[in-house]
Amino acid sequence: MDHLSLCPLVVLLLCLVILALSKIFKTVIQDQEKSTADIPPGSHGFPVVGETLQFMLSVNSGKGFYEFVRRRRIRYGSCFRTSLFGETHVFLSTTESARAVLNNESGMFTKRYIKSIAALVGDRSLLCASQHHHKILRSRFINLFSKKSTALMVRHFDELVVDALSGWEHHGTVVLLTDLLQITFKAMCKMLISLENEEELGSLQRDVGFVCEAMLAFPLNLPWTRFHKGIMARGRVMEVLEKIIRERRNETNSHNNNYREDFRQQLLAVDSDGSASSSDHSTKLTDAEIKDNILTMIIAGQDTTASALTWMVKYLGENQKVLNILIEEQTQLAKQASHKPFLELDDLTEMTYASKMVKESLRMASVVPWFPRLVLQDCEMEGYKINKGWNINIDARSIHLDPNVYSEPHKFNPSRFDEEAKANSFLAFGMGGRTCLGLNMAKAMMVVFLHRFITTYRWEVVDGDPSIEKWTLFARLKSGYPIRVSRRL
Repeated sequence: MDHLSLCPLVVLLLCLVILALSKIFKTVIQDQEKSTADIPPGSHGFPVVGETLQFMLSVNSGKGFYEFVRRRRIRYGSCFRTSLFGETHVFLSTTESARAVLNNESGMFTKRYIKSIAALVGDRSLLCASQHHHKILRSRFINLFSKKSTALMVRHFDELVVDALSGWEHHGTVVLLTDLLQITFKAMCKMLISLENEEELGSLQRDVGFVCEAMLAFPLNLPWTRFHKGIMARGRVMEVLEKIIRERRNETNSHNNNYREDFRQQLLAVDSDGSASSSDHSTKLTDAEIKDNILTMIIAGQDTTASALTWMVKYLGENQKVLNILIEEQTQLAKQASHKPFLELDDLTEMTYASKMVKESLRMASVVPWFPRLVLQDCEMEGYKINKGWNINIDARSIHLDPNVYSEPHKFNPSRFDEEAKANSFLAFGMGGRTCLGLNMAKAMMVVFLHRFITTYRWEVVDGDPSIEKWTLFARLKSGYPIRVSRRL
């Protein structure tokens, strides 16, 4: 039989397949319409793949992946459903839902991230841990973020910032995000694992970057995929951390007291101090738990802080009145602290307007746009039925920009925080039992950089393109926000 005689047969087969698929699809839609009268409005998209393709198109656009959520919220309202990566997701954007889900007094919700994120940070990470496991991990990490640790961090971070800023006026164009990623990465590695070697830092930062870029990739682990590249990078990061842990244990066992009291040491201390009985294995962290959470905190401390700082400088540059008030406050503080080489934690309490400016920047940018949870039992939210096994997401960005919650929400106005925000309305660091452990440290890092930057330099923007970088979990500017700086007299 020649090729020409095959053509009609092929066409016929294709028609039959298309007809069969259309009938299947129609049946699925009809079944959904019959069974979804009391569940949130929205669409499950195509069978199996759902609306994953539309989500990935948003990830790959200049508007960022949140555009996928924004369009559906406009269409369906404050509560809608969709299907991503084979699972049902419900998005909620009221303060009442935020309180119920994030405080989780009912115990009906637990943390849940999409498969790609969970695979990259590790299932023993705080981000992905079950409610019970999360409490154990959190109890072990809490000391790292004590007032004493924060005070030490302020001193170290200020030193890093002063050193980094010292030559910016000679760089021509400074790509702000790039430089901030380096500063915050160095700060996190110094605090967490006492790593300061430039070559080792550079290699580790590249691999952490690959991990971050893969977080929103389709979880297809094939050699040419972004996800595979991230998984391979995670493996290399785990090898580095394994080596560091092994070396620290050897130092401890040999009674070598030349190590620093960093995050790594606090996690390892449970094996040798009296804080846990030798028979109480539940309180001892495994090496896998230690490594997953060091990686998680490096990513969170570097990426979210650098992204938030870049947005903060952008908002300042666009609001001269706010900048003038801030310069006046910070110049006065600089005079008061002129006898000290570096800032101290007590100095930050004097930065009242700067603190409000940080909150307003975090509200406007919503670097972490939503908080995901897994539904553990059937429940009702905003008048709709939510099924066990679904994913539920608190849409922080929509709450931050809701005119019923914040007056003129698109206006940059730090003075709005002269008064306390409405309950459950400021979600930059989450809320409830899973509130970000490092929130005070993150705020401290932001005001320290802010103080040094605006008292040292004036700046002009080279590229104000508002496009969002592709494939990033935390919203950041595609351009990196390039600026030219000049010294203040």
